[in-house]
Amino acid sequence: MAKRDVIQQFRAKPGKRFRIRDFDPAWNGGKEAKRDAERLLTRNLERLTEAQDLLWSTGRYALLIVLQAMDAAGKDGLITHVMSGMNPQGCQAFPFKQPSSEDLQHDFLWRYEKSLPARGRIGIFNRSYYEEVLVVRVHPEWLDRQNLPPRGHGKKLWRQRYQDINAFEKHLVSNGTVILKFFLNISEREQRKRLLERLEDPTKHWKFSEADLAERAYWDKYMEAYQDAIGATSTEEAPWHIIPADHKWVSRWLVSEVLAKTIESLDLKFPRATKEKLAALNKAIKLLKKD
Repeated sequence: MAKRDVIQQFRAKPGKRFRIRDFDPAWNGGKEAKRDAERLLTRNLERLTEAQDLLWSTGRYALLIVLQAMDAAGKDGLITHVMSGMNPQGCQAFPFKQPSSEDLQHDFLWRYEKSLPARGRIGIFNRSYYEEVLVVRVHPEWLDRQNLPPRGHGKKLWRQRYQDINAFEKHLVSNGTVILKFFLNISEREQRKRLLERLEDPTKHWKFSEADLAERAYWDKYMEAYQDAIGATSTEEAPWHIIPADHKWVSRWLVSEVLAKTIESLDLKFPRATKEKLAALNKAIKLLKKD
């Protein structure tokens, strides 16, 4: 299989109309793709290990990875596999659940700001501030808990939140945070299959929640919410990537490719030692050789 520019192929192009149906959740790259993808994933994990060292040593950029998906799309497994070669001291995942009472007393971005990665580090948001224009849009009654000032709760509110998100991400990027956003695009049919596996396999019962089934009833509304949110917030500064997720090996390969290629595009170099540092290193070498 010829290696493709996956960053371009699966990117929601800023400024152009976005339609989820234009992206095939079952895409697998062709007959020989799986064999090549496994080899490329292994290579990408090596690239990511070196890339993390560059991020850490230079301290110039932070990397924020945003993962959004329907239930059972494989977010947890992707994090485990793609980040397996990372040093945990410089990489942390945040699985955001429902907001606490304290969170609800602040603006919708507040609790996420507290978990942003510092320069040199990698932060992974397993669900994110996009929940506020996805699940809250599908369930607008949840807005009542946020005690917002009296104003329209219809399309105007979602447009305002898209603008707030774009401004927030633009601010982060201008201050050294690289943002990569991934929508793991699973089909309704594949989700049904995976949920059944959770129910039928005792070792996976812990993963199942009755809420997973309840939310399936809102599938079309979620797809509409995702389509509008991605179309409004895929920008040059922080683009969305629509990752086929019906085959887990595909999503892991593609995400690793995007991550490695993006960090490498920063053209980072390990810091050069100063004269004073070199002198100290040479002194240390001589002392050790005398031992």
